[in-house]
Amino acid sequence: MLPVKIIGTGLYAPGKRISNSELKKLTGLEFNSEKLEGKLGVFCRHIAHLRGIAETTADFATNAALNAIANAGISAEEIGLFIVGTDTPEYISPATSIIVQGRIQKGENWASTFDVNASCASFTIAFDTAVKTMATDFSIKYAVAIGVYNMPAYLRKDDAFGYSIFADGAGAVVIGRSDSENSGYIGSQMLTDGTQFDFIGVYAGGTKMPVTTEVLEKNQQGLLSLQPMPGDRNVKLWPKVIEKLLDKYGLNISEVNHFIFTQINRSAITDVMEILGVPMSKTTTVMDKYGYTGSGCVPMAFHHAVAEGHIKRGDRVLFIASGAGLAVGSNLFIY
Repeated sequence: MLPVKIIGTGLYAPGKRISNSELKKLTGLEFNSEKLEGKLGVFCRHIAHLRGIAETTADFATNAALNAIANAGISAEEIGLFIVGTDTPEYISPATSIIVQGRIQKGENWASTFDVNASCASFTIAFDTAVKTMATDFSIKYAVAIGVYNMPAYLRKDDAFGYSIFADGAGAVVIGRSDSENSGYIGSQMLTDGTQFDFIGVYAGGTKMPVTTEVLEKNQQGLLSLQPMPGDRNVKLWPKVIEKLLDKYGLNISEVNHFIFTQINRSAITDVMEILGVPMSKTTTVMDKYGYTGSGCVPMAFHHAVAEGHIKRGDRVLFIASGAGLAVGSNLFIY
């Protein structure tokens, strides 16, 4: 076990919550609220531009990080590593993490910054990378790992499905060194299938498809769903990744105190917990409050679980996140 632990958590979502009924009024779009609430568990969300709030990815990430830093009770100047996990960056270049560092530390500092883009698995991989970097570089006293999402910025005005599900938000953790056997990082398990890159994504804006007049005329900008995603994908994925992770470190499912999943579908989480033989009291869901916030959702759910007392010091916690691409990341640690 690596002697590195989470010492602070924070989240941020812009503006007042938007209910399903208000969302229909604000967008002029129709969608099946009954299915959205009953199956996916989405009742509310935060979307900056629908509230007239001029904030984007770097704003969300900075605010979540500042909240986590305050929660940890440390000086921002002591942070030696900033990692932002997102597939909705502020710019293609420079990295969003660089902007966040500049806003928090106000200038040049002995710190490293970079982004992780593994679609909605970005935070879990950023967290794993931060921990392992700290474990080999003892000059880093504290690190901040942030998961952030601003997919509504990429939605077309007529995308009823996208607006009903995707939302803005960010979660962050501050990582410090552990001097106790009762707290530390056990390990991770990743899974990737790059042959699925053309299912769903934001394809315009990179080198393959620069944003041109032709691209805009063909409506190829923004979020595109090119192939239908299998409805049971996560139900099949998550149990086998969890089994692989626990086998890797010689642990039984009963030894995990709390599970945090990608917050895109509450019924999928319910099905997976049933497959694992674990009660729903051992997981936390927040899609009812925030909608789907991509790489932000795992640290946002974790923040709530800690704040509400569902996760306590000494608990074994398992994160698992999956996203387009296909990318899956998982973490196992003692909080």
